[in-house]
Amino acid sequence: MTTSKRLKIMAAFGLVFLAGTAPSLAQSQIKIVGSSTVFPFSTSVAERFGRNSEFKTPIVESTGSGGGLKLFCSGSDASTPDITNASRRIKASEVELCAQNGVNDIVEVKIGFDGIVVANSLQSELLELSRLDLLLALAKNIPLENGETIANPFTTWNEINPDFPDIKIEVMGPPPTSGTRDAFVELVLEEGCLTFDWVKQLKADDKQEFLSLCTTVREDGAYIEAGENDNLIVQKLVANPDAFGVFGFSFLDSNTDLVQGNPVEGVMPEFENIADGKYPVSRSLYFYVKKSRVGNTPGIMEFLAEFTADKTWGPDGYLADKGLIPLSDADRDFWASRAANLENLSL
Repeated sequence: MTTSKRLKIMAAFGLVFLAGTAPSLAQSQIKIVGSSTVFPFSTSVAERFGRNSEFKTPIVESTGSGGGLKLFCSGSDASTPDITNASRRIKASEVELCAQNGVNDIVEVKIGFDGIVVANSLQSELLELSRLDLLLALAKNIPLENGETIANPFTTWNEINPDFPDIKIEVMGPPPTSGTRDAFVELVLEEGCLTFDWVKQLKADDKQEFLSLCTTVREDGAYIEAGENDNLIVQKLVANPDAFGVFGFSFLDSNTDLVQGNPVEGVMPEFENIADGKYPVSRSLYFYVKKSRVGNTPGIMEFLAEFTADKTWGPDGYLADKGLIPLSDADRDFWASRAANLENLSL
């Protein structure tokens, strides 16, 4: 069929587009990418929104926080995501990348809190872990009391603590593109590193050297990057009772028949402990909206209203049933107002 004939047929059905353009689902359907931790919450809202509104169910993909923000910041046209989820706050460097690609007006919405758990099979022993224990298990190089560092020599848990079992250190967790990985490194490895007084001074004197020592994860098989699919980690923990997994509390909460969360600094990863700040490995969850897509992709404002309704993200909302730790009443009002008024992000 010649090009001209094909164009005539397409024109008859109203299918001719300007040269160099193509139809995009993002024009008629909200596209959401980002954090695997926020994914189940965002998916739940999207499904209800699709059932109960006149709009199509948004497409939600789990790409990791870093991967999602990279896609989000790649441009403002209809082929790019309208919204990205993140289990950490957007970085200044990512805001700059957005601006370079014409994404200048971004709306930030904090949706609640989550804990990062170190889980294992229900058939396994619970370990009373400290952040120092986890640093010694997972860091590429470890600090010594005398101010020196050595390549991580530990291969079994009982080498770190004689009360721990004599089993191989094997921890499955997210890749560097994940907000969960970023938060785990900051809240666990860095804090474990800072138990050494000389490392505290190093942080003040040479931030880059501090980060190199305290945030570099070992690559000898003790830490296994398991991608952005946290459900897959749960399945692997069931298959290997000696292994541990790092993921968000919501995946623990929805799989309590299969896995258990280990206490960190003597505090169990439980809803109430995360909500009141007792559990030390907790973080805020966000999503980001591309303001330029409002009015171009149908339903964005209505989707924001659904997500920020008390029936959704409140203490008795359906997201709390899925493991989301709600914000306070005042904070929910604050962020719902920012979403409704499309107030620009301010770092």
